[in-house]
Amino acid sequence: MSILTKEEILKEIKKGNIKINPFNKNNVGPGSIDLTLDDKFRTFKKSRKVYNVDEKIDYKKLTKFSKKKSIIIKPNETILAITKEKISLAENICGWLEGRSRFARLGLMVHISASFLQPGISNYQVLEMNNMGKVPLRLNSGIKICQIIFEKTDGKARYKGIFRNQTEP
Repeated sequence: MSILTKEEILKEIKKGNIKINPFNKNNVGPGSIDLTLDDKFRTFKKSRKVYNVDEKIDYKKLTKFSKKKSIIIKPNETILAITKEKISLAENICGWLEGRSRFARLGLMVHISASFLQPGISNYQVLEMNNMGKVPLRLNSGIKICQIIFEKTDGKARYKGIFRNQTEP
């Protein structure tokens, strides 16, 4: 497996092995593509109830959906957001979502966990965001919020999990 550089990313896009919609060529960097924040968010409800973490848990019952142009994340708060771009990958390409260092320096964790993009996916990317800093941070839809790094796999596979058709956080 190897990480794709700009030239290789553009080749794979031209071949149709990587599809990004909408695609902005200016977002392609030396080894990744920047993705932008959409205007759909989920915030966690306040509750004293203890929830079991198991295969049956539904995060939507613990959160409230909203659609707005910006959101404020308070210190130590976690929210869910989603990218404007839909990512579709061939069965021999996978990816990794990573934050951007300019925001990490503010204490913003753009993707807490589960950053792996399975081969053969075709969906929008949900971001598990947390403000680890000491000050509230406003996020505006449309900002380049994270980056995706691509790798070629040994063999082929297709993601068939429960989040395969996600369109909102």
